[in-house]
Amino acid sequence: MDPIKVDFSKKEKGRQKEIVIPPEKAGLKKIISLILTVVTAFAAFYIMLPPLNPKSYDLYFYIGIVAASYVVWNAILTKVMARPEYTPYVKQRGIVPGIIIAILVVIVAIGYIVSSQFFRAKSYSRIIDVEKDTSFSEDLNEEDAESFSAIPRLDAESAYQVASRALGSLGEMGYVSQFTVAPENTQINYKETPVRVAPLQYANIIKWLYNTKEGFPGYVIIDMANESAEFVELSNGKIKYSPYEHFNKLLERKLRFEYPTYLFAEPTFEIDDSGNPYWICARLDKTIGLFGGTDVIGAVVVKADSADFENSYHTIEELKNEPSLQWIDRIYSADLLVEQYNYYGKYARGFWNSLLGQKEVIKTTSGYNFIAKDDDVWMYTGITSVTSDQSITGFALVNQRTKEAKFYSVTGGTENSAQLAAEGRVKDLGYSATFPLLLNIGGEPTYFLSLKDVSGGSNIVQQYALINVKQYNNNKMGANGTDLAKCLAAYIEALSKNGIEVDIDPDEVAQQISNNDNENSEKPGETDTPEKEPANEGNTVKGEISDIRTAVKGGESYYYIKLDNGAKYYSIAASKDEKVVILNKGDSVTIEFEGTGDILAIKSITVN
Repeated sequence: MDPIKVDFSKKEKGRQKEIVIPPEKAGLKKIISLILTVVTAFAAFYIMLPPLNPKSYDLYFYIGIVAASYVVWNAILTKVMARPEYTPYVKQRGIVPGIIIAILVVIVAIGYIVSSQFFRAKSYSRIIDVEKDTSFSEDLNEEDAESFSAIPRLDAESAYQVASRALGSLGEMGYVSQFTVAPENTQINYKETPVRVAPLQYANIIKWLYNTKEGFPGYVIIDMANESAEFVELSNGKIKYSPYEHFNKLLERKLRFEYPTYLFAEPTFEIDDSGNPYWICARLDKTIGLFGGTDVIGAVVVKADSADFENSYHTIEELKNEPSLQWIDRIYSADLLVEQYNYYGKYARGFWNSLLGQKEVIKTTSGYNFIAKDDDVWMYTGITSVTSDQSITGFALVNQRTKEAKFYSVTGGTENSAQLAAEGRVKDLGYSATFPLLLNIGGEPTYFLSLKDVSGGSNIVQQYALINVKQYNNNKMGANGTDLAKCLAAYIEALSKNGIEVDIDPDEVAQQISNNDNENSEKPGETDTPEKEPANEGNTVKGEISDIRTAVKGGESYYYIKLDNGAKYYSIAASKDEKVVILNKGDSVTIEFEGTGDILAIKSITVN
């Protein structure tokens, strides 16, 4: 006999309607779902850290996740996967969250449209003011012996490698292998010298567990002119809050709890003129429509070596004009300045011109570098037309503290062309050129580049190059060299042969560079505590290696070795004895040296 078929469905207006069957204890499950949704909201906020600001995409995404979580918790509690008859009930519970998500989508869509460059092209072009009435030879001082000796020879990658070698002194403080240099470092002017400063990060999660209670003991300062680095131990306290911390000590999390509605850029690490460390946390705003026209309107300055979260907020006008705050060099990130300049270059004549006629449409080249000028750090980048790949129409300089922007009309090759030209001169060596730095040599715009040996990820600077911007493809208007002064001398000679006389004495430059290098090398591993001298016979010492430092001088790698029974360092070039490259801490060696002072030249070294 056939089974009896019962149809529980009804039809409304010709459509079949699903029967909603509530689960057992439906009311209780609704309450539990709401409680779990609240827990999800707190957990998601703690992890995502969205600004409670309608100008942030993250806020809408966060609300959408919370709304969707209510539906998910209902589905889990009703066991809908095992009991499909509860599907209509779960769908019904999802109506309100679905409406909320739909409203969020509509708001985001409308906000995107009213902020779009299609409708607001003119507003985007005016987000940065660019001064065009400029003179390259007047605004950028001609290089002399002193300024040439202070030219940054390291890029960010090379600076990181040099900084990593400065951590050897941490072993003397009881922090052997506990920390590494953070991947991000900031170029600033420190006591009128271009340097990079780099915070620390934990070597791994286990090292974090051991050290997070105390915090980070200091930071690394990298002198970009003489290619040296020094670890600076903090005397007033440890760095407790950092982007490289976790949980409640994470800097971004602490900022979000303190300033829940602020939009923040990535925090940057700086030091004041006394060497005190700070986190500079730029506050952003969307100035065009709901989501467009990102700009800086202020910054929270956090004292890094404070046990408590010691901070102060300053408006952009205060940051620009308050004398006590002008040690801050980086408020606007280079990427933001490039973005704003490209808006200016693309939309100055409207949206359609940027696509069709492209009259006077310009853009920045593929990279940027930094120039110390007027005790500020200026971002430098080449400017080219949208139809050109190899030539520039000029340069742009933008102040990272004030956003003052200047354009200099100079025709010539792009930075990439200069890199290819410099690398082509040493093609057999396989060196890689850094992004150029712009110099004024005798009124001639000149690219300065360092050539790095990137084999094995070493990023050690081996040579230097000077390329004339206007005649970048003329081999007679450029020079390479392992010694910076000799490279300059060859370039000055090349200019002279082409009728350009330069008032720079290469011998004076060489002496100034030598003086700078000596000032740096006097204290490569200085300690305040005097140590006993090693026992030695004449000019021979024996002991275990407690520290090894490296530096590049005149394009050659030097190794500075310290023994466990003394305070002096012993130096030797890798070219003189290649085995120093493979020496490690703890190796027992015998060193024959010569000279006097804190750094002694090695005549020979033997592994015991």
